[in-house]
Amino acid sequence: MIPYGKHHIDRADIQAVIDVLENQFLTQGQQVPAFERALADYCTAKYAVAVNSGTSALHIACLSLGVGPDDSVWTSPLSFVASANCARYCGADVDFVDIDPVSRNICIQALAIKLQQAKASNSLPKALVVVHYAGLSCDMQGIRELTQPLGIALIEDASHALGGSYQQKPVGSCEYSDACVMSFHPVKSITSAEGGAVLTNSSELERKLRLFASHGITREPSQMQGKSDGLWYYQQVELGYNYRLSDLHAALGLSQLKKLTGFVKARKEKARRYTQAFQDLAIELPVESEMAESAWHLYAIALREHNRSEIFSRLQEAGIGVNVHYIPIHLQPYYQKLGFRPGDFPNAEGFYQRALTLPLYPDLTADNQQQVIDAVISILR
Repeated sequence: MIPYGKHHIDRADIQAVIDVLENQFLTQGQQVPAFERALADYCTAKYAVAVNSGTSALHIACLSLGVGPDDSVWTSPLSFVASANCARYCGADVDFVDIDPVSRNICIQALAIKLQQAKASNSLPKALVVVHYAGLSCDMQGIRELTQPLGIALIEDASHALGGSYQQKPVGSCEYSDACVMSFHPVKSITSAEGGAVLTNSSELERKLRLFASHGITREPSQMQGKSDGLWYYQQVELGYNYRLSDLHAALGLSQLKKLTGFVKARKEKARRYTQAFQDLAIELPVESEMAESAWHLYAIALREHNRSEIFSRLQEAGIGVNVHYIPIHLQPYYQKLGFRPGDFPNAEGFYQRALTLPLYPDLTADNQQQVIDAVISILR
């Protein structure tokens, strides 16, 4: 079975982990700070805070921006549930903004209308979590122009988009956002096995992120109440969590980061091959943007004339590990209990009904990709 996504690990990655096992601290050593610095430099952000998952990164981003029980957070319905759950972890309400059916990112027109209505009813969100679906950046400047005058914090969920760019700057630069979240799950642009990070240009936000990621504990005298008792002393000043990344994971992530440019180049080449091969089929292909270069985490098509369940099954039978990204979050039973209903966000629901994700990863061979292409064309025709 050809999987829809797969990590690439080489001898350098393995040796980096072995070196930590044999010679260094397994946790709270030098690998995590080195990974954070390298990630911040790559993305041209001032700070990066590495944690144990993208979900943890979303949670501490919300906490650090002051999201609490009396607040609401908006996000895209077309994402993994973590993009909304992070607000619920803080006790906040969640709402969604429908997608643009072409870019599959949050629709700016829908956002503008919803913000206008919320302002009139005094129900503006505390934060907006925008999702760079499949690796293509949202129009961050346009979104920032809508949210900044209203005092709404802006978080980029760039779990798909490390290695992509917006306005010729790396995704993660936080040019138009307060914070940008990355994921290093094995199918993402790079992997640390499990892991995530928050990037920001705010020193105050970085301080809070580090507190929430490590039990709310500080050893910095300037952040303590009263005087320190000595070099061993620490204080818990917030209710934090144990979201720290181990040095084993960081060593793998740091080694992988050195190969990121090559990984994304390979993904782009394979995505273009798909696009060229499928031009004449009755399907909607993912778009590219003049203002953004996708990291091509996913290659998701949308069927026009075919039964998705039947096509999915036939491709699986042909050894093609297709997938679907995503079931809209508001259709999940948990969110249905909160009052959301089918029909609330028709663009996201319509795309979901027709969506199919094809295999795409750096090590996908030309022969295997041709096998995918031939199967898709044969079955759809």
